[in-house]
Amino acid sequence: MDPHRLVEEHTVYACVVGSRAYGLHRDGSDVDRRGVFQAPTPLYWRFEKPPTHVDGPGEERFSWELERCCELALAANPTVLECLWSPIVERLTPVGERLLATRGAFLSAKIAQTYGAYALAQFKKLTARRERSGHVKWKQAMHMLRLLRAGAHVLSTGEILVDVSDERERLLAVRDGHVAWDEVVTWAERLRGELESAARTTHLPAEPRRDLVETMLVEARAESAGVAA
Repeated sequence: MDPHRLVEEHTVYACVVGSRAYGLHRDGSDVDRRGVFQAPTPLYWRFEKPPTHVDGPGEERFSWELERCCELALAANPTVLECLWSPIVERLTPVGERLLATRGAFLSAKIAQTYGAYALAQFKKLTARRERSGHVKWKQAMHMLRLLRAGAHVLSTGEILVDVSDERERLLAVRDGHVAWDEVVTWAERLRGELESAARTTHLPAEPRRDLVETMLVEARAESAGVAA
């Protein structure tokens, strides 16, 4: 059971993420690829189970097995949710289409906690590094701001925000260190306030629709095994 072969032969969804999906790429930017593969059901009948994720084949490529992707998305993992909402899709099979058709079931008010926690953790690291060395990792600061804005957006609209090219110049100015740290902090505090406000008024359910996701997964597993769900 070669992991790379699983990805090459059983990918149901593949997309581009990172700066190119965000609309923040420049000449020479990496092409970061993420995907979802569905391990054939009979492989689960063995003692050795299929991998939950695979790094590669090739550089800047990472894939989750379908069930692991669903678990992470149900937990409101920002990385996986952005993958499922990427505007740049490179491969989509019928199972992948059903996965995307179900993606709204992953969304819940938990997003306020996960997006906020990720951003807060980045802010603490940035602050600690600046206090310790006087230096700021500006790329990390840019992504902290992007993540805060994305969290407020999904809580307000029910849609994951990936493309932030409408603020491209301002965000890239942060990445290049052309925005004062105090201004970055002020911006972050405003965005954090917007996220907290959106969390109080969101129409997203308290919990994701695990039942709908499980139905999709069971049907895909049964179809792979050639049996009725």
